[in-house]
Amino acid sequence: MYTQSEIEKTFGLSRGKAPLLVSVPHSGTLIPDQLVSQMTEAASGSIDSDWFMRELYEPIVSQLGGSLVYPIYSRYVIDLNRPDNDQSLYPGMTTTGLCPTERFDGAPLYEAGQRPSSHEKSRRLDLYWRAYHHALKSELARLVEQHGYVLLWEGHSIRSVVPRLFDGRLCDLNIGTNQGHSCHSLIEQNLSTFLPSVSADYTSIVNGRFKGGHITRFYGQPMQGIHAVQLELSQSTYLQNENKPSWDVKYAQPISMVIKQLIEVSLDALNKAG
Repeated sequence: MYTQSEIEKTFGLSRGKAPLLVSVPHSGTLIPDQLVSQMTEAASGSIDSDWFMRELYEPIVSQLGGSLVYPIYSRYVIDLNRPDNDQSLYPGMTTTGLCPTERFDGAPLYEAGQRPSSHEKSRRLDLYWRAYHHALKSELARLVEQHGYVLLWEGHSIRSVVPRLFDGRLCDLNIGTNQGHSCHSLIEQNLSTFLPSVSADYTSIVNGRFKGGHITRFYGQPMQGIHAVQLELSQSTYLQNENKPSWDVKYAQPISMVIKQLIEVSLDALNKAG
């Protein structure tokens, strides 16, 4: 068993008063030393992280008075946006698993004979996955109790070109609502109405290649007052160089303003829906 102190060191949570919780489950980059010794050079740098999602969303969440939950550790340790039974979210398509063993480009993450055992996967579930999801559930419950509803916004990003995962170049803004099942229909309508207003600067699609991961699909329960939307950003929208990511707040400002508007029109839909 792990102590509360050990568990709390695996994620961060800032609580707000508005009916908004932003989750950025792939923003962590840290890999524990004991795992580094088992991993290949390909794992170094955690290249497939959703770079700087915390830095991008923190000002937005603060301005809107919402809550933010984020992990400390890399998705290479455990993928918080996969179900705990490791069932594929996109059957028949190439994806990475609960405890990934390869990068997006197929490069192996572990040395020969060092892939995580069943016992090791269970350990990571207990320490990292369950801790994050407990925080997520608790904060959603608090906000629903206070407001009667909550918008769960899932913030993700990925390189604009990843041939092994999708064809061609990804749209800049990829909205996922699990085909309309994870949120009130008025939210999707508002988002679809807003997106053409930024089409001169950003391409977009709703429920395309990314329809929402486990968190969006599992927690998005409109009848229970939880309305979940995933935004998968092309990293080219806020990084000057996707292959050598560095944070530049000025460069990210234009897309930051768009994200804030997307969240605002979603909250407005919930206000109108009552």
